[in-house]
Amino acid sequence: MSQKVLLTAKEVQIILQRLACQLVENHSDFSNTVLIGIQPRGIFLLKRLEEILESEYDIKSLKTGQLDITFYRDDFRRSDKPLEANKTKIDFVVEDKRVVFIDDVLYTGRSIRAALTAIQSFGRPKEIELLSFIDRRFSRHLPIQPDYNGRQVDAINEEKVIVNWKENEGEDIVYLISK
Repeated sequence: MSQKVLLTAKEVQIILQRLACQLVENHSDFSNTVLIGIQPRGIFLLKRLEEILESEYDIKSLKTGQLDITFYRDDFRRSDKPLEANKTKIDFVVEDKRVVFIDDVLYTGRSIRAALTAIQSFGRPKEIELLSFIDRRFSRHLPIQPDYNGRQVDAINEEKVIVNWKENEGEDIVYLISK
């Protein structure tokens, strides 16, 4: 098994800054926008973007939430091991809001499809956008594309992209793992 560094901590920080800037360009004061991190790994990205938006762009009215999609996935019954759900934490209605889904890796698109179904329990959004840190563009099973993209990675199916966040794994780094 081989491991290649795709992004260093410095490159991760540069991408986070760019993504935050793009969000500000498109959502201005965020008065009608909510950011929803997709559990589990999108939460780390959401929190980092939230910090940048609040501290560097002085966004005060930022509404954020966490969405668990475990039981909305089309493959949740296909596993022999029991699934552990995460928590959904959305304490607002998304009716007529601009929703931005945030996830670390966009792979097949199935997680986003599940999120589209799950968010309907909280109202009917005016618009939904997708922000992904890593886009594995040649691995898509569904016609889903990110509106905001950190980095595109051309990985074949046997390869894995691993995003490590300093809050969870102790360092910001992105690896491409080959078997």
